[in-house]
Amino acid sequence: MEEKVREALEFIRPYLQADGGDVELVGVDEDGTVRVKLTGACGGCPMAAMTLQAGVARIVKERVPDVGEVVAV
Repeated sequence: MEEKVREALEFIRPYLQADGGDVELVGVDEDGTVRVKLTGACGGCPMAAMTLQAGVARIVKERVPDVGEVVAV
């Protein structure tokens, strides 16, 4: 599952990078929780929570149905 999550993050990465940000995979837990770190401009952005849920989490869950939740660390 981790490789599929990485592929999903690679899909969304150019959109984040266009705004000066990025996303880093921290890990995938056995229960399907994906832990990511928003970096660059996304790391301190007031809209980071929305980016995580409306962008990153949505794409990861669409592409990897076994993912339960995506959380920022």
